[in-house]
This record gives sequence, structure tokens and C-alpha cells, in this order.
Amino acid sequence: MDIVHSHAVKNEVEGLGNLAGDPNQFFYPGDRHEHPAWDSLCFDYGKDDVIHFLLSNCKYWLEEFHFDGFRFDGVTSMLYYSHGLGEAFCNYGDYFNGHEDDNAICYLTLANKLIHEVNPNAITIAEEVSGMPGLAAKYEDGGYGFDYRMAMNIPDYWIKTIKELKDEDWKPSSIFWEVRNRRPDEKTISYCESHDQALVGDKTIIFRLIDADMYWHFKKGDENETARRGIALHKMIRLVTAATINGGYLNFMGNEFGHPEWIDFPREGNGWSYKYARRQWNLVDNPDLCYHWLGDFDREMLRVIKNEKNFNRTPVQEIWHNDGDQILAFMRGNLIFVFNFSPTHSFTDYGFLVPTGSYDVVLNTDAVCFGGNGFADDSLTHFTNYDPLYVNDHKEWLKLYIPARSAVVLKKN
Repeated sequence: MDIVHSHAVKNEVEGLGNLAGDPNQFFYPGDRHEHPAWDSLCFDYGKDDVIHFLLSNCKYWLEEFHFDGFRFDGVTSMLYYSHGLGEAFCNYGDYFNGHEDDNAICYLTLANKLIHEVNPNAITIAEEVSGMPGLAAKYEDGGYGFDYRMAMNIPDYWIKTIKELKDEDWKPSSIFWEVRNRRPDEKTISYCESHDQALVGDKTIIFRLIDADMYWHFKKGDENETARRGIALHKMIRLVTAATINGGYLNFMGNEFGHPEWIDFPREGNGWSYKYARRQWNLVDNPDLCYHWLGDFDREMLRVIKNEKNFNRTPVQEIWHNDGDQILAFMRGNLIFVFNFSPTHSFTDYGFLVPTGSYDVVLNTDAVCFGGNGFADDSLTHFTNYDPLYVNDHKEWLKLYIPARSAVVLKKN
């Protein structure tokens, strides 16, 4: 459940804004009363009664409705007197310079303690963009006690890349750094796109890639080049994001099969329209549409990852990247992930130094069953090639055919 204890509406009829005739009963007085960016009110976490009220709210949802966890909204706004606005957070000194709201930090720690006391199996996730150290560390280790933090940099990175860069300028080194930009001792939730793209009239990744052509060229056999590009990149973006997780992988409803539209609830700004207050689940079930391919790929991608024992605990080991070729390869356990982000260049016998042995393809974004071209023969077993220079490292060359704008996952036998 998305729980919002970072601020409250100004409404006095339905809300707490002027309860019992006191505008400061639940909220900070003076300059800290209103949030400068959200047009809302800021809770006074220094008051015992406010702390008790918010903690009881956490307990209420757990006990009365049996929710099994919370995503805490707007945590960055709570942590700092500035609400994180105008802050760069370039080094650790920026986090611990006296600008932190100790009252809010105390409340968040108490909330995590209470939630896990009520239900030891409950999950807490922090929506936090500054990267505050210790947020997802255990209380016993000096942390705030959240189980996970949101990897909010990843969806921002993908949207920025799609909007601002030509396909030829996508750099695997940048992609690999961004999806792994975290502290190893704090578990994160990785995701490709957020509710901001799907809820408030923005465009989802698939819609930014294909746009209106989704309405006219998303029937199997009728795809144009724009649709084919979007289908290929949508699969690759999801795969590189999911394959590098160190906690969990999140998907916003419908995006796993490339839902064509956003969600927008009836409001004054859209004339109280219900047009986009929906999810068209029938699209993925229609075998004649390309959504079917994207849904099948998502299911198979998750199966491959889940079948790798202790996947989350295995390190992400880079094998190779070349920004000129737009090639990226890395390894987790027995799985090798290879990406070719080039829109035009396919490579034959591209070599990677990997542990000696044989490898079978377990997933290929270019497979015909996922809407690809099927250029590679995935039935082949790939044997590594001997090189005397790397005998002591127990490594040999794995040589692959890598079609343009595709990715392949191989498993060591």
C-alpha cells in the first residue's frame, strides 16, 4: 500500500487542516507549515500526538485490512528541512550537515519498528531520491529500518535517454553504471518506469518509443519500423533492469505488456472524463496483437531469473562493454547476459572471456516467439574456445552472433 505521511491536504472539510479550529494541531507552525512545492501541509513530527496518530495509522492498515507492507511516499521531503529542494547531494557531507529533520527521521524509524513488530513479515519500501545513507539498513546497524529503497534514478534515466539521445548514442557503460548505482548493503527495488509516467498524463516507455503508431501498427504482421524498434528496445530495457537487481523488480500494471495509454482519473482538468480510468487487460490476451509478444517475454524473463538459485545474492560481474560497438556483457551465477544496443550493427563471432565450459541459450529478445527476427539459432550449444593465455584463470572465449538491437541470456551447463 502507498502510504502518505510526508504531507497532508489543505482541505479543512475532509482533512486535518483546521481540526478543532487549530491550524497547527497536526502541522508545523510558521514558515514550515506549508510545503513550498506541493501546496500541502507538513506534519509536525516533533509532537508526540502527531507521532501517535501516524503510527496508529500504520497499525490500522496492517490489522484491520491485513496489508502486508507499505511504500512510504515522499520520504526525501520528510528527511530535510529543505524537503530536498535545490540540494545536489554529491557527497556524504551533503547528507549530514545539520539540514536533516531529526523529528521526521525519528518517526520513520519508529514506524519501521512498529510495522515489523505488528507483522514481522511485512515489507517497507522508501520512495527516496537523495540517496540518504542507512535508509534501508537495519535499525540494529544504525539504519532507519526500511527493507528496501526505490531505485528512482533508473526510470528517470530511461526516460531521459529515450527523449534526448539517438539510438546510436546509447552507451552501455552508462546504462550499466545507472542500473547498479546503489550501495551493496542496502536492498533496492529496480524498475523501468514509475507511476509518474503512467498516472499523470505523461508517456510510458512504450508510448515514448512508438507513440501513435501503436494504434495503427501493433497487429502481428503489420508492424512498421517504429513499432519494431519499440518492441525490441522495450524488451532490452526491461531485461537489463531486471537482470541487475539487488532486491526486487517492480512493474507498473500493464507495462509488462506495453499498455498503450496512461491512467487518468476523472477530474476537472479532463472534464471529469473516464476515458483513461482503465487498464485494457484484454490486449495481452489477444494472440493477434504485439502486446501478446511483450507479455510472453516478460513471463519468460521472470522465469529465467527466478530459476537461478539465490539470484539476488550473486554478484553482478561485468564481462565486457564497448561503447563504440554498443555491446554490454555481464554475469550472475551461471547466467551470462549479452546486449547489443546498436540499431544497425550485428556482430559475428564476438568474443567474451567467460568460465570454461558450454552454454545454452535460455532467453533471446530476438526470438520469433517474442516478436523478434529470429536471426540466431538458439538451439545450438555454445562451447568456449581454448586460449593458452587464460588457462590459469579457467577462462576461454565464448564467441556469439549478436544481431543488432537484441539481447541474449545463456546458462552454463
